[in-house]
Amino acid sequence: MVPLLGWTPGVWELAIIGGVVFLLFGHRLPSMMRSLGAGVVEFKKGMQVGAAEEEIPSEKTEKPQAP
Repeated sequence: MVPLLGWTPGVWELAIIGGVVFLLFGHRLPSMMRSLGAGVVEFKKGMQVGAAEEEIPSEKTEKPQAP
């Protein structure tokens, strides 16, 4: 971790910060995690579609062969 003005948080400090965040945003965490998961799934689908489009050459890039 990067020191902040000569202070790096330890395990207990991180636990306290995490507890405060949980108290403040605890009721929103399930919906936030659901939307984050949906975003990851959509990103993976987009990556698969992009990879599939790269493998299949489009008709515009193919050169017609001379008889």
